[in-house]
Amino acid sequence: MKRRGQVTIFVIIGILIVALGILIYIFYPKLQSTLGFGDERPSVYLQKCIEEKVSESVEILSSQGGSIEPENYYLYKDDKIEYLCYNEEYYLPCIMQKPMLKNSIEEEIKKNIEDDFATCLKNMDESFKKRGYQVKREAGEIGIELLPNIISLYFEGKIVLTKGEDVKTYDSAKVVITNNLYEMISIANSILNWEATYGDAETTTYMNYYHDLKVEKYKQSDGTTIYILTNRDTGEKFQFASRSIAWPEGYEGGEFR
Repeated sequence: MKRRGQVTIFVIIGILIVALGILIYIFYPKLQSTLGFGDERPSVYLQKCIEEKVSESVEILSSQGGSIEPENYYLYKDDKIEYLCYNEEYYLPCIMQKPMLKNSIEEEIKKNIEDDFATCLKNMDESFKKRGYQVKREAGEIGIELLPNIISLYFEGKIVLTKGEDVKTYDSAKVVITNNLYEMISIANSILNWEATYGDAETTTYMNYYHDLKVEKYKQSDGTTIYILTNRDTGEKFQFASRSIAWPEGYEGGEFR
C-alpha cells in the first residue's frame, strides 16, 4: 500500500510538471512582454505592428497593376487593372506608362503604409517606456525595397533605449516580409517590353522557364490585353493591362470579321 501511494504521488507530480510545461509554452510570450525580459529590439516590435499592413498593400496593388488607386485602368471582373503599356490609337504599339515599375511600386507601398508606420513608432516608444526605458528616437526616413523573395522595410533613424546604466543603441530598424513580388515585376517588365515592341507576348515561354509560374492572357474586344501572373506554390498574383497595336472591333489583319 505504501509503495502504491508513492507511485500515485509520482504520477500526480509528473502530470503537474507536464501541465506546467504546457502553460509556460502557451503564456511565455505574454510573460516576456509583461515582465520586460522579451526581445527588446525595435525591429521585433515593428515587424509585428506593420507586417499585416504591408501585406495588405501588396495584395491590393498586385491586383491593380501596381497601383493603390489606379487612374488609367481597365475594369476586369471588378478589378481596376492599371495599364502599364498603353496607346489609345489603333495600329500603334503601346508606350510604357511606368518604365521604372519596381521603383513605382516601392513608392506606392511606402505611401500607403506611412501613417500606420508612424503610429507603430509612437506605440513602440510607449511600449518601451512602460517597461522602464527612456526612449530617444531621431526622426528618420522609411524606405521600401523589393528584393528576391522578400520585401524589406527599413527605418533610417537612431533609436536609443536607456534603463539605468544599460544603454542600447540602434542605428536603424528593419522589417522583412516574405513575398516574391520582385520576380513578378521582373516577368511583367519582360512581357511589357514585348508588348511595346511587337504588340503581343508569348506566355508559354515564361511558364517553360519558371515552372512555378502560371501566365494567363485575356484579349478584350477593345484591344486591351489582361495578363495575370500567378505563383503556383504560394498563390501570389500580379495582374496588369496593356493596349498595343489594337484593331477596331470586328477588324483584324486588314479584314473585317
